[in-house]
Amino acid sequence: MSIRGAVMVPHPPLIIPEVGRGQEKGISATTAAYEKAAQHVAKLCPDTVVVTTPHTVMYADYFHISPGRGASGDFGQFRAKEIRMDAEYDSELRSYLCRLLDRDGFMAGTRGERDSRLDHGAMIPLYFLKKQNVRCKVLRIGLSGQSLEAHYRLGQYISRAADALHRNVVMIASGDLSHKLLESGPYGYQKEGPEYDERIMQVMGTGNFGDLLEFGEEFCEKAAECGHRSFVIMAGALDGKAVNVRRLSYEGPFGVGYGICTYEVSGTDEKRHFLSQYEEIQRRKLESMRASEDAYVKLARKSLETYVKTGRKTAVLENLPEELRSGRAGVFVSLKLHGRLRGCIGTISPVTDSIAEEIVENAVSAGCRDPRFSPVREEELDRLVYSVDVLGETEEIASPEELDVKEYGVIVSKGRKRGLLLPNLEGVDTVEEQISIAMQKAGIDHMEEGIKLERFRVTRHK
Repeated sequence: MSIRGAVMVPHPPLIIPEVGRGQEKGISATTAAYEKAAQHVAKLCPDTVVVTTPHTVMYADYFHISPGRGASGDFGQFRAKEIRMDAEYDSELRSYLCRLLDRDGFMAGTRGERDSRLDHGAMIPLYFLKKQNVRCKVLRIGLSGQSLEAHYRLGQYISRAADALHRNVVMIASGDLSHKLLESGPYGYQKEGPEYDERIMQVMGTGNFGDLLEFGEEFCEKAAECGHRSFVIMAGALDGKAVNVRRLSYEGPFGVGYGICTYEVSGTDEKRHFLSQYEEIQRRKLESMRASEDAYVKLARKSLETYVKTGRKTAVLENLPEELRSGRAGVFVSLKLHGRLRGCIGTISPVTDSIAEEIVENAVSAGCRDPRFSPVREEELDRLVYSVDVLGETEEIASPEELDVKEYGVIVSKGRKRGLLLPNLEGVDTVEEQISIAMQKAGIDHMEEGIKLERFRVTRHK
């Protein structure tokens, strides 16, 4: 016994009749599919269901696993306090899982609980299981700000723990899809909303879980999805397993997408080790990128790698191009890991004697002194993607009409407050967004008299 199957389910509170008060009729297909999904779980006779939910406590660098003997909750926040759910936790499975995670230094465990009550992301699937008289223990796990790869690995750990304890486990991946499907919806419309839903239902409806790792952070953020990381944990738990997939329903009449699929394990399949396949593809891409790096990026990489490994800064090399050794300019060094920003530090105007020295200083600062991130660890170095922006001369402009987000960076200043944003950044599509972000960085609340705008071009080395 181990992972027997899984379900992908949403958690709209209005699906509970006492909450919906008639509105639930607008998602009748979702309700009917939910009942089928609960029947699927009942057929698998689980000892334990592992519920991954976006609505329990979430940390940037840590997965929270609910502690204690169990938990209760109700729908009081949705005006239906009489609907109450209880869960008995599988403390033995949780303890074994935590020992595996601790041994490997994986950032997950039972610390940091803020509210022991069951959240609606867990209660709604438990509500439908209760209707099918499913009696089993529960493991409730939150999501994290860590990478999609880390979420997949957590699923693999869950599978290993279930194997070791001979548990019959069913995964419940709780999560809505995009919240940006309709202008009339509660969160408005974004074109990435329906794009995300179509794409995620194709992936989940076919069981091609490797594609889950290919969803970009910016794309997911614009789509305002809710459950992607939950689905990735489930995929990790099913790693290397053959599964029978059923797509039961999809609808989004209120501007939020609801998708339901079921999965039943039918054996093993060595072709379905999706994380290892993905990592091999990424390794080859990084090797290709490294081979094509120019002197600017090579120097940034060497600078950070030397500092992380030895604690010393690299000496500026004599065989660098002349413009690096004799030119002076402001420089920004940016780092990405798994497609997400991992650090970015720069200087608006030069503070050293050469562009080369500027790169050395700012590469180390981007990796080790960006206050938004913990210092880069040695095991991360091989996976970092670098870019180096060399700033041109700044010029004051009279209005935002003189900006272009693709061509110009912007500096917004008022008195001693000064904020900069580089040009041509992923996810920044309008001048208004560009100025707004620069103002936030400067600590300027709103446009007013006395604010100065400057623009500049950059030469970007990637």
